Amino acid sequence: MKTRIFAVVGSKKSGKTTALEALTKELTKRDYEVAAVKHISEEGFSFDTEGKDTWRFMRAGAKTIIAVSRDEVVTIEKRGTENISLREILQRCKNRDAVLLEGFKELVARNKRIYKIVTVKSADEAYRAMNSFEPILVFVGPFSTEKLRLETPYVDALKNPKKLTDVVESVLSKAGK
Repeated sequence: MKTRIFAVVGSKKSGKTTALEALTKELTKRDYEVAAVKHISEEGFSFDTEGKDTWRFMRAGAKTIIAVSRDEVVTIEKRGTENISLREILQRCKNRDAVLLEGFKELVARNKRIYKIVTVKSADEAYRAMNSFEPILVFVGPFSTEKLRLETPYVDALKNPKKLTDVVESVLSKAGK
């Protein structure tokens, strides 16, 4: 199966994480292998914890730190990300049926090979999204776009995660499962 990429994009507090979580849960129930990638714009954010061994290794100068536990392998790379490419991010998600990106609006906006799931809180956000992103697969979020009569469907990801997954699965099935 060819990996398909879906980006959940929208404004802050519009339901991106909720939609991605619901979609991940449903896709994995349907035996798809999913990679989830989150863009964190918070300045100074780090997954590493001060005082832990991995933090100490980084402070000592290591640029790549790999922690292996019984159930996880975590890689931390200390580097600037202002020039990281989408291709570089996606290379880390090889051999998955679906890659779900949260955020990365600027990197994915007009990339036609990445399907957009757009979370919206208002009609204005929906109209702006129509001019900013393509292709838009579906609208989700706290504002229902149904009354706007757009060609792009709306799904309430909280109330109907299975329907959202059906929309995404229609793209995945074209890639062959």
